[in-house]
Amino acid sequence: MLRAAGAADLEHPGGTLLAHLDRVGALLTTWGARPALATAGLCHAFYGTDGFAVALLPLERREELVQAIGEEAEATVYFYASCDRKASYRHLTDDDAEFTDRFTGERLRPALRQRQEFAELTAANELDIASVSPRMRAQHGAALLELFTRWRPLLSDPAWAHCRAVLA
Repeated sequence: MLRAAGAADLEHPGGTLLAHLDRVGALLTTWGARPALATAGLCHAFYGTDGFAVALLPLERREELVQAIGEEAEATVYFYASCDRKASYRHLTDDDAEFTDRFTGERLRPALRQRQEFAELTAANELDIASVSPRMRAQHGAALLELFTRWRPLLSDPAWAHCRAVLA
């Protein structure tokens, strides 16, 4: 499905978007992520993101991704893609954190597990890019380290260790 959507043909730091997606899914697996989260990592760019505007599949066709990867993994993909980063990142660790859906404008209060998985997926995504692009790491590494330090309560020990190894 990723190949059919053109992920192998889109340039991305470290090669192609498909290569990046493969690495993100694999990184989540090495951190001990449950299978649905690792699958979401592989597919996290299907609807585009606040930082990567290219969508491989329009939102009107979400059911196709549900059929391919399951409801739980697709819901994580949607949640990740829907994040209005400017509105949502700052207070993600708060118990009453407000999360803004950039597609609908809706404000949600995600549960702890959803915030933890969002943080893990975000870390895997950003750390993969920082690992393969010295320019991106030099340009954004300090801000990413600051973000992930704030998010430390949400990150697994392996994810946090990887953050420090790549960004410190």
